[in-house]
Amino acid sequence: MSQTSVKIQTVEGGSLAVGSSGSRTVTIDRSKEAGGLGLGFNGGELLLLAIGGCYSNDIYREAAKRGLRVNAVRITVDADWGGDPVRAQNVTFSVIVAADASEAEILELIRHTDRVAEIPNSLRLRTEVTMAKATAVSTPSRK
Repeated sequence: MSQTSVKIQTVEGGSLAVGSSGSRTVTIDRSKEAGGLGLGFNGGELLLLAIGGCYSNDIYREAAKRGLRVNAVRITVDADWGGDPVRAQNVTFSVIVAADASEAEILELIRHTDRVAEIPNSLRLRTEVTMAKATAVSTPSRK
């Protein structure tokens, strides 16, 4: 089993953060309406991007196994947010795949990838998320 690790560090004085994995980075922030600077993706957007990004990557992986050449993938992921506590609900995605294959082969590739894509399956199968450690650091107030 392989392990993936990411790190998130806020920029001092606000909610803007940099997420990293190896040498790659992404900015994370709250929307301006929620009190952030609006300079990065919020957590909900990153969740939806993870679903779509995983599915897109897996289309290419599964197509290669079948000897198919994918030319383009377009995915839209939507979710409603509600409940107490608030969580993603009614998550759906739509996909368009253009490939050098018959329509039937492409549709089978799409259906197969939906069955094996890791991130959608992590959510569908209710992967447990556990806080491993929490540390509190008291800092003096700035005036």
